Amino acid sequence: MPGRHSALAIGRLVLGMALLLAPVVAAAGHGASGLVPGYRVEHVKRLIDAGERLVLVDVRSPAAFGKGRLPGARSVPLGELARRAVEVPRSGRVILYGETIIDASEAAKLLEPLGYRNIGVLEDGFNGWVAAGLPLERPR
Repeated sequence: MPGRHSALAIGRLVLGMALLLAPVVAAAGHGASGLVPGYRVEHVKRLIDAGERLVLVDVRSPAAFGKGRLPGARSVPLGELARRAVEVPRSGRVILYGETIIDASEAAKLLEPLGYRNIGVLEDGFNGWVAAGLPLERPR
């Protein structure tokens, strides 16, 4: 039965590829353990609109934060996060963001070993928020 053997070979190939790529996918922007949830900009906007009390932590530079930020975000630059981690709440939903997912993922890698289990990352980053045309807070 050549059809049966071909299907079995394809199944093994797919399983092998999945096992090969799993560590890459798990580590791609999801913190050290791979368990930090990612949020799309549309989801975060819906949560904000629904009145959920999110804590948005902007890990970009103070200069970038000063030019515009997600509504209600607080600034804790990535380079200062290790010493300012106490400013990140340990309860409630906290979403970290930078220009892209890379900075937010680095922030998550710093916070996870400190016991933070309530953090997630904005997958699209600040740039994705802007590209989606979503509202920003600007300096007064």
